[in-house]
Amino acid sequence: MKFFCKRQNSEVSEKNSFGVFPFVVLAVSAALIISASVGMYYWDGEQASAEYASENARGEYKSVITFSSQAKELSVPEIVKKVKPSVVGISAKFSETTGGTGTGIIISPDGYIVTNSHVVRSSTDENHSLAQQVTVVLSDKEEYAAEIVGADPRTDLAVLKINTEGKKLTSAEFGDSTNLSEGELAVAIGNPLGFELYGSVTSGIISALNRTITIDVYEMNLIQTDAAINPGNSGGPLLNSCGQVVGINSSKIISDYAEGLGFAIPITSAKPIIDDLIRNGYVTGRASIGISGEDVGESNAKYYGLPEGVYVRYIEKNSAAEACGIEVGDIIVAADSETVKTMRDLNRIKETFSSGEKIVLTVYRDGKNSEITLILGEEKLMREYIQQ
Repeated sequence: MKFFCKRQNSEVSEKNSFGVFPFVVLAVSAALIISASVGMYYWDGEQASAEYASENARGEYKSVITFSSQAKELSVPEIVKKVKPSVVGISAKFSETTGGTGTGIIISPDGYIVTNSHVVRSSTDENHSLAQQVTVVLSDKEEYAAEIVGADPRTDLAVLKINTEGKKLTSAEFGDSTNLSEGELAVAIGNPLGFELYGSVTSGIISALNRTITIDVYEMNLIQTDAAINPGNSGGPLLNSCGQVVGINSSKIISDYAEGLGFAIPITSAKPIIDDLIRNGYVTGRASIGISGEDVGESNAKYYGLPEGVYVRYIEKNSAAEACGIEVGDIIVAADSETVKTMRDLNRIKETFSSGEKIVLTVYRDGKNSEITLILGEEKLMREYIQQ
């Protein structure tokens, strides 16, 4: 059975500008390809939450998100009435000819909004650059220009900020997603297929917890739901029976044999990422090689007479990869003396290193292998870089 996870933003283009692998056209398994240029990791949400809890207990950080205790259960109409003022539409412009829409959640009265990273990243630009312009549409239809505070592809989370000039916004109420049970009510609110269906409500149940799903090169532990999630729902809330946000809708499985397989990022795991994006504009403490790449599979390798590995498509400016001389067109075939055949292999090996440590990559170029030693940088998707 063939299936893939698809990001649920709604992006349209007047021309096909998606860069393809130079020697083979690859099947696209997501609505928005998330590159590995910033990061390349496995996201351990439980570990991230534990680390954040420890830091918060020491009084070092104060979260913009607090979890409320579960109160009286509400009917679906009551949930919708409670939450709709906290749900927004997001319009992202990537170029003169490309743009997309998604959904967001107001997380503070002064204008902070959380959504998915892929809502504000282009799927048609080979560098998957951030949107040139972002507009937020409130439930009362007022529109505001938004700043991208930070966007993290690894966790598919982004934070926006709007200036409402003193207007106090209605922030959502959040519930601890670790308290969820399979089979309980789940309600989703979003903007499927654009703003013509703004604020659509779907309901279902929590189908499963802690589903490990691979989306592009990232493995994520997600909440599974059968509440309908469609393109444009990305970044919207998944709600429990008390009308509390317990997840951020992100993706669905597309298959000829199945339906009703939607996935949301648990809010408990998302919380430390959101706070780090607000504080720093990026998620701190992560090592980065600084490339975007694609897998050279066995069949393509044999056909073109190339080794299996990770084909380097893009190199980030001022990155570890650029500093050590890695070039576009190189194929990374090993890291730390361990064979690399896929981006996931490279992710897994890199995760054993910290920022500032040395790693040796074996690179195929011009018909031969060579070893390149680089000092891993720290991922810093800074506000200044975002706004370029």
